Amino acid sequence: MSKVKIFADSTSDLPAGWVERYDIGLVPLYVVFGDETFRDGIDITPLEIYRRVEAEGQLPKTTAPSPKDFMSAFGPYIDQGMDIVYISLSSKLSSTYQNALIAAAEYPEGRVHIVDSLTLCSGIGMLVMKAVRLAEQGWEAAEIAGQVAALRSQVETQFVIDTLDYLYKGGRCSGMQNIMGSLLQIRPVLKMVDGNIIPAYKVRGREEKAVQLMLDNALADKDQMDEDLILVAHTLAEEEAHRLAVILREQTGVREVAVAEAGCVISSHCGPHTVAIMYTRKSAAS
Repeated sequence: MSKVKIFADSTSDLPAGWVERYDIGLVPLYVVFGDETFRDGIDITPLEIYRRVEAEGQLPKTTAPSPKDFMSAFGPYIDQGMDIVYISLSSKLSSTYQNALIAAAEYPEGRVHIVDSLTLCSGIGMLVMKAVRLAEQGWEAAEIAGQVAALRSQVETQFVIDTLDYLYKGGRCSGMQNIMGSLLQIRPVLKMVDGNIIPAYKVRGREEKAVQLMLDNALADKDQMDEDLILVAHTLAEEEAHRLAVILREQTGVREVAVAEAGCVISSHCGPHTVAIMYTRKSAAS
């Protein structure tokens, strides 16, 4: 057994079964509807969120795990003599990272290493799997954390958003933008840059056109892709995600292309029928 335990939070959106297969610790964020609080992926599912939003017309809020939540998760492994590497949701999008740092400070120095992923969704998952492989190879926790931090700028994450409604209801899009986007059928494509979500481009017309452009951009970068893994994430767009995975598998030299369903936090902010492609670029020395 590895002497390092790899942790992530529920926004890492790994493919089904991978958390158990690779013995990854998960700390859930929270989804809040009024006075009701649910643990992401444990007490509520994305489909249940969409049904409630449709029925009630209001988006839930999402909140970070508390320092106490992190200590409850980390403590048993510290007691077993294991060191911990936790890879968090971008610090520019959530207080999750800061709360994990507070928890880490309660343990002896060097036992818990906190890495800001500067990304979200399965982009975090890309870094988590790198950490898992290094732990399997016997790397020390500090070495793993340093390597993951060095890799995070190489993770490419892009999303196609089907509707602006969720961004609008969540305060991330003005009312006029929402109206004009709906009238003009504008499909925004977002990407992660330095920990922030920014518009990569906008496509007018059907969602398929925007998805194809995202795919074309990824394939244009195939010679620069790390050969280990591509993740395709989705919210209620499983058929489309698998179609993209097949094409990426056939047209790149990447060893594994996997599909993941995004969890409740991503679903709450992006809405249904969002599709994303994540991969890691090779380092300059490769």
